[in-house]
Amino acid sequence: MPDLPNIVPAALQVPDPSRLFVPPPQHRPRILMLYGSLRERSYSRFLTFEGQRLLEAFGAEVRVFHANGLPLPNDVPDDHPKVQELREAMLWSEGQVWTSPERHGAMSAVLKSQIDWIPLPGGAIRPTQGRTLALMQVSGGSQSFNALNQMRILGRWMRMVTIPNQSSVAKAWQEFDEAGRMKPSSFYDRVVDVMEELVKFTLVNRGIAPYLTSRYSERKQAAAKLEAGASS
Repeated sequence: MPDLPNIVPAALQVPDPSRLFVPPPQHRPRILMLYGSLRERSYSRFLTFEGQRLLEAFGAEVRVFHANGLPLPNDVPDDHPKVQELREAMLWSEGQVWTSPERHGAMSAVLKSQIDWIPLPGGAIRPTQGRTLALMQVSGGSQSFNALNQMRILGRWMRMVTIPNQSSVAKAWQEFDEAGRMKPSSFYDRVVDVMEELVKFTLVNRGIAPYLTSRYSERKQAAAKLEAGASS
């Protein structure tokens, strides 16, 4: 052991390249999509549906969570049906897409409420840790990245693998037809880029996510608990 007096040797693991190459799961990549609006004509929902179509074309299995009827965080017990639906979908997913309108220079309360229903620790399971994440936003005016920047910080906080690419659709009311389909544009091309990149990252990540997110500090805490239990 090198001169590392502060290290607990049993918790220290030297990164092993062989553990990055494991047989991949045989099912299709599982992607959960959340969007941050309850409006009848919601451009974030339309954008989510465009992303869904692309993800399915790229071979993914997709679930879209609709937040209608989801109470505010902590306003009802955790066993509320919509809360349970959301948490089950989180655990099912291997990757996620978050799409939000920009409201007052920030992500919407509807999107944030969905995330706030997901606790960081759920027993021994972290519902979002190690999952891939793609981000999109719509704006009513000129192009902005405020909601994207906030969601990117939030994704890091939720310990997710947030892909580099992202989509910001400016003047969204001009970019969708009456049926809610996105018109051809550079904005649409970027959505294709983001969904393609998400599937690629998810395919690479999903078999090795537990190893990538295994942390010295957490292994150290687990070893201490085991030692305390053995000595009690």
